[in-house]
Amino acid sequence: MSTTNVFSSKGSLAYSELRQLILSGGLAPGSRVSQYELADKMQMSITPLREAIRRLSSEGLIIMDTHRDSRVADVSASEARELLEVRLSLEPSATELAAHRRTEADIVAMRTAAEKLLPVTKVWGEEAITAHREFHRAVYAASHNASMIKLLDDLWDKSDRYRRLGLELPSGDEPRTIDLNQHHQILELVASGDGPGAAELARTHIANSLTASVTGALEEREDGQAATLEKTA
Repeated sequence: MSTTNVFSSKGSLAYSELRQLILSGGLAPGSRVSQYELADKMQMSITPLREAIRRLSSEGLIIMDTHRDSRVADVSASEARELLEVRLSLEPSATELAAHRRTEADIVAMRTAAEKLLPVTKVWGEEAITAHREFHRAVYAASHNASMIKLLDDLWDKSDRYRRLGLELPSGDEPRTIDLNQHHQILELVASGDGPGAAELARTHIANSLTASVTGALEEREDGQAATLEKTA
């Protein structure tokens, strides 16, 4: 293997590991990215890690300043809103396609994923978030549209940071129970081939999702901060 390929391979590994640390909350929003500490933790040289940081900077997950310091991009109401809007646009369409194109194997995959679903609350935490994501992916993967699946995979990656914030919201049990039940209803609509019905319920589901609640909470927080700054100016 050439030297270039070795660096590229290690850079891809560093990128994958660092991206997962950010998306999982292992590196908190706004925290400093200590390159030498991370390189030691990942047991690799600084060169592939810097390559990974540049890639993640281009994705907006890491902010680099003029002094080459890096930090994890903070969460914001504007990004949360953008992610929610894209999901509202794409996922209902993928769900409708899934109702028309699903195979028996797809239905089995969706039912298997549905059996693992839990209310996405602080009590169930990471287990619930993982099961929730696996179910939705089983549904939109049944669209058999590779480009749409790739876009939604990336969208869900970036949205997971906001879902984890949502675990701290005092939303109560009822909204999350409704959310849980809607998964099973979407599954039956897709399995029965009801594309328009599945798409409409998916749209309602997303509009009332944990991500939507987090978006609203972040907007309220930022509006409050802006009002406080105006008063003290």
